[in-house]
Amino acid sequence: RVYNYDPLTQLKNVRANCYGKYIALRGTVVRVSNIKPLCTKLAFVCGTCGDVQSVPLPDGKYTLPTKCLIPECRGRSFTADRSSPLTTTVDWQSVKVQELMSDDQREAGRIPRTIECELVQDLVDSCVPGDMVTITGIVKVLSTEEGTSKNKNDKCIFLLYIEANSVSNSKGQKPKNSDDETFQRSFMEFSLKDLYAVQEIQAEENLFRLIVNSLCPAIYGHEIVKAGLALALFGGCQKFVDDKNRIPVRGDPHVLVVGDPGLGKSQMLQAVCNVAPRGVYVCGNTSTSSGLTVTLSRDGASGDFALEAGALVLGDQGICGIDEFDKMGNQHQALLEAMEQQSISLAKAGIVCSLPARTSIVAAANPVGGHYNKAKTVSENLKMGSALLSRFDLVFILLDTPNEDHDHLLSEHVMAIRAGKQAACSSAVVTRTNTQDRSVLEVVSDRPLLERLKILPGENFDAIPHQLLRKYVGYARQYVHPNLSPEAAQVLQEFYLELRKQNQGVDSTPITTRQLESLIRLTEVNA
Repeated sequence: RVYNYDPLTQLKNVRANCYGKYIALRGTVVRVSNIKPLCTKLAFVCGTCGDVQSVPLPDGKYTLPTKCLIPECRGRSFTADRSSPLTTTVDWQSVKVQELMSDDQREAGRIPRTIECELVQDLVDSCVPGDMVTITGIVKVLSTEEGTSKNKNDKCIFLLYIEANSVSNSKGQKPKNSDDETFQRSFMEFSLKDLYAVQEIQAEENLFRLIVNSLCPAIYGHEIVKAGLALALFGGCQKFVDDKNRIPVRGDPHVLVVGDPGLGKSQMLQAVCNVAPRGVYVCGNTSTSSGLTVTLSRDGASGDFALEAGALVLGDQGICGIDEFDKMGNQHQALLEAMEQQSISLAKAGIVCSLPARTSIVAAANPVGGHYNKAKTVSENLKMGSALLSRFDLVFILLDTPNEDHDHLLSEHVMAIRAGKQAACSSAVVTRTNTQDRSVLEVVSDRPLLERLKILPGENFDAIPHQLLRKYVGYARQYVHPNLSPEAAQVLQEFYLELRKQNQGVDSTPITTRQLESLIRLTEVNA
């Protein structure tokens, strides 16, 4: 088994010239077939004299022997003996790998390419749908069903597939028989330069402000919302209640941004999904509920069922951004389990299983009727069940309130960006004075936070570049795991009880124990 083979081949470069070469490629597993026995040697019995000979079958293709090996007999008729000790079979499984779309090769309008890989012997069951894998192997061809018929004008067409030699998986399951050196935990490699950059970012005195303001510099204002999205980027740490493989307690915060149209919610979502080490961006009105979770599809050749991963499973251990969250019909039910239990279970067509979906869900929604109605509660404005709403840890409400100074600055900012300059940070910044700009959890409307995050007039501010921020986030998610200190726990508890007291009389969103868990998660992330 060959691991860590360089260089990696892009999936779009796997063409006819690769035939017979040894390549390595990286991608996401979208579908895994069942395990079947593949015959490598088959014993044949001669029809005339009963002599047994074993014929090797290359790549599992069925071949008959031409004549009997005994010189006196020379019989031409054979029957296959499948129960003979000379017949050997191995386990065989085919997986379908889809290429990773990274920033430099995102081409619009192109369906991501997939390729079939065949795993044999000890490599079977080394991945499940949604894993990121690096597969090395030899490119081979498979003749399709076309062209085998008798008429001349059919073309003879081959399909490329990869006969895998090694599979290294980025999720927690180690492949069998590999030691720790050959097995990398994560797919973000950090060079020495990156680590120095991470240290430099770490040395900034008000680090949180820097991260928040470089998240989506094209959008002016909304510092609190960006702060919430930045918290979702870093993610908390998953706790396990008793032992390792039982029920985990969710560690990733979910964020919901509600607001009037035209405030740049979707752009902020796109920015977050691009910065995250694994980000999936879907739009609510075009996706189906099985496209979000898991679909069962029937194999063309053999007719058995295979699992195909949807958006939430592909965004496992990353971020899934859902835009137009209110336009989704009945797909909210598909999200309920994924958001709290962080797994997706399905029972269809005789298959009962559950797949991991440890994502942070970041959603943007427009209120019913176009504009936010302050007289109603949040769930009435969104036509969303309270079960779903209580699963979001942070709910931001953006209101488009006219405010002359703010509008003046905003238009200046937009003009500067359109003219191609860097964000005009020299223009003065006015803190928004309206009090309705607070979140549902009345934590975030603490005024000092907003003023700490503002960029002051005349201050030269250079944002962290996109790739570097992505590296930094990946590093933090991988190596930093804070814990709650007793003093912090005490503060949280007092705050929670205070919230319960305030909310007895008000008809706002009910404060439940979930909010307490949310608070714990958010403080963890902040550390």
